[in-house]
Amino acid sequence: MIKITLPDGSVKEFTVNSTPMDVARSISEGLARNVISANYNGVTIETTTPLTTDGSLVLYTFNDAGGKKAFWHSSAHVLAEAILSFHPNAKLTIGPAIDNGFYYDLDLGEETISEKDFADIEKKFLEIARGKHEFKMHEVSKAEALALYKKENNPYKVELIENLTDGDITFCDHSNFTDLCKGGHIPNTGLIKAVKIMNVAGAYWRGDEKNNQLTRIYGISFPKQKLLTEYLALLEEAKKRDHRKLGKELELFTFSQKVGQGLPLWLPKGAALRSRLENFLKVAQKKAGYEMVMTPHIGQKELYVTSGHYEKYGEDSFQAIKTPKMDEEFLLKPMNCPHHCEVYNFKPYSYKDLPKRFAEFGTVYRYEQSGELHGLTRVRGFTQDDAHIFCTPEQLDQEFKEVIDLVLYVFGSLGFEDFTAQVSIRDMQNLDKYIGDVATWEIAENAIISAAKDKGLDFVIEEGEAAFYGPKLDFMVKDALGRSWQLGTIQVDYNLPKRFDLTYKGADNGLHRPVMIHRAPFGSMERFIAVLLEHTGGNFPLWLTPDQVIILPISEKYQKYTQKVLESLENSEIRALVDNRSEKTGRKIRDAEVSKIPFMVIVGEKEEDEGTVSVRKHGEGDIGTFTIEEFTSLIKQEESKTLKKF
Repeated sequence: MIKITLPDGSVKEFTVNSTPMDVARSISEGLARNVISANYNGVTIETTTPLTTDGSLVLYTFNDAGGKKAFWHSSAHVLAEAILSFHPNAKLTIGPAIDNGFYYDLDLGEETISEKDFADIEKKFLEIARGKHEFKMHEVSKAEALALYKKENNPYKVELIENLTDGDITFCDHSNFTDLCKGGHIPNTGLIKAVKIMNVAGAYWRGDEKNNQLTRIYGISFPKQKLLTEYLALLEEAKKRDHRKLGKELELFTFSQKVGQGLPLWLPKGAALRSRLENFLKVAQKKAGYEMVMTPHIGQKELYVTSGHYEKYGEDSFQAIKTPKMDEEFLLKPMNCPHHCEVYNFKPYSYKDLPKRFAEFGTVYRYEQSGELHGLTRVRGFTQDDAHIFCTPEQLDQEFKEVIDLVLYVFGSLGFEDFTAQVSIRDMQNLDKYIGDVATWEIAENAIISAAKDKGLDFVIEEGEAAFYGPKLDFMVKDALGRSWQLGTIQVDYNLPKRFDLTYKGADNGLHRPVMIHRAPFGSMERFIAVLLEHTGGNFPLWLTPDQVIILPISEKYQKYTQKVLESLENSEIRALVDNRSEKTGRKIRDAEVSKIPFMVIVGEKEEDEGTVSVRKHGEGDIGTFTIEEFTSLIKQEESKTLKKF
């Protein structure tokens, strides 16, 4: 007998070679009907995999992330088979599951696939799926695997196999199709009831521009047609909310090929919005005891060698900037933290001086491949709302919790109410990725977990997601469409203080090493604004929106009164503008709606005579007539509903 531990902590005994499906049936037939994949002792397996040792079992349905991953990875196999039926000479490479669906990369030689082929591929895909072919894993020797793909003249699979260890190579079969695969599939193809080919694109083998360009086919599949229909409707809504589209319509930002890819240009309205976000956080930071600093956009290469960033990210950075002085090299700043370490090093500190909290809206630069750039969410130059806290080990817990409070304040003021936290720790199987000793890593990881528990956060622990210098707490925010975004991060670091030889004098008059907390509630201004745009659909909180009020005079005769209304609003620090175009009022109202301006004030003869304004609210219509003072009060009340006090 073997003992199997379930997620709720219960332990059940089963005979050796029982399968995850046997375990599911022992719980309920309903669960057994919905289980499509499983995880045993941290390894994704099939529902038919024999269990031979004691261990922990997690059963996945399509509603679980692990279930979707298995479902979509299995679908990638079916997609490859479908494409081979049209392009039998295509060379297969890889076909992973991604956040939404899957893709397969193929070398089609001189042949091509375009959008007009999608319907035929989908039809063939579903034809294969209806065959209810089981996914079966089998081991293959390295020699056999190499012989197979050399015979097929597939250099991509050969390269993959050459990097694998003999005895650890497996293939997956279904129908008449076989593929190199390490596992993690649904029971059979019949579970796939709906599929949509989403896109075709170019992709370099292994992401390297020096390698061959492949054809990447993106798809998504579901166990019910209804789920696909709902997903496609969600995509249509997402298109309306696309931050690139809204950014152009609302005149917030633009890009220029002459300036360079991935380098956003902020237009006046966007710059004003961004400035308000910065000021909002600066006010909160000042109350929390932060001090603002400013550091250069470049730094000597040696700075980043000391910090470890050059070793880890040097190849992905912009090339070094050389000066007339021989052997002197500078880099565009990829991170603010090394600079802040040197700010701390400006003078000696005692334990009585700590914590020191240095904050900066620091712009950093990282080279991203052109194919990976995407609006404001993936750029080459971006500004982090960065801060670094230098504290004693005894202060760490309280400081970390206060940063959590600041992050939650930011989210609450901007309408992000649905979020979870992720404690990102080391990959215990690949410790070479990290700097520092095991003892300090364990202290840092435990400190984050303890703080998250004490603050009552809904959190998960993700192994392998830590930064190279320390563990972190990431906030995963769901937007209005249910999509998850990583916004805001807090990191504990014992390593950079050691690398930069940071010290403080303790109560014992000896020198001690401070602990460093990295934090960025927004993450980056660019990415945060992009997510906020899509979350709100451009309908920003009133305190943040570029234009709060637009005044619509019904004719030129009322310009004097219009100016009086404008000045009164501006004197109350309300952002207002006037539409003086010689258009009909109905057209002005429609244009103001498109521009997503929260309030429209209509001014005519009646309003001038009575000293009032007629008010319309974006998305609601007419809300009545107010005196200027009453309307000003209304705006202030609306602002206070979303802008919380820190």
